[in-house]
Amino acid sequence: MSLLVLDGVTKRFGGVTALRQLSFTVAAGEIVGLIGPNGSGKTTCFNVISGVLPPTAGRVTFKGREVTGRSTDEMVRQGMARTFQTTSLFLEFSALENVLVGRHARYTTSPWRAIAGGAAVHREESEHRQRAREILDVLGLGARARWPAGSLSSADQRRLMIGVALATRPELLLLDEPSAGMVSQERRELMELIARLRDSGVTIVIVEHHMSLIMRISDRVVVLNFGEKIAEGSPEVVGRDPTVVEAYLGQAR
Repeated sequence: MSLLVLDGVTKRFGGVTALRQLSFTVAAGEIVGLIGPNGSGKTTCFNVISGVLPPTAGRVTFKGREVTGRSTDEMVRQGMARTFQTTSLFLEFSALENVLVGRHARYTTSPWRAIAGGAAVHREESEHRQRAREILDVLGLGARARWPAGSLSSADQRRLMIGVALATRPELLLLDEPSAGMVSQERRELMELIARLRDSGVTIVIVEHHMSLIMRISDRVVVLNFGEKIAEGSPEVVGRDPTVVEAYLGQAR
């Protein structure tokens, strides 16, 4: 069974159709790349999947259940998380505190019990802090756990955003331009991180404009142009598709 299914998804903004009859699936354990020229509908697609925007038509199914139009909070509880193109961190908070914000989606203690305190509350808080530190270690940010997020480099902030998403314990992780602002060595380290996340059991859909990264890391690639899917397949097949070369790859060379 597919983990994620988009079936005929359409999204209109007034007279503009950002997505038109978009259908594709993502199997558990896959890394699927979503590419296309600027304005092709990639971020709109992520917004519809993650509940930021409701589709105008079509269905989104996650883990065998229709989730079309569900809220972002509910999608997180269902096991889906995402990052954004722009920084979405609390820059004055430490790296550890930012990851703990993500962990709040998995707290079992009620707000009233948290205020009252008690052994169970302190135990859960300690467990969440330990898990947050483990996530930072995986990201290579353990030594900077107490640094304000705003003092981190652009690449480290990108990794920290992934950490905040991982803190929600997602089964599906949507990465929107995770390598933005990174140099080649940082992109290689990011690819290694993404591969490790997949090996740990996290399914990944990634929007990315660095073609070398997307073609090396993805099991399959879906290509959008003007809101429509124009190609889908292995990176090797998609990279040789004349329609893709004309619409996107040819512009990137």
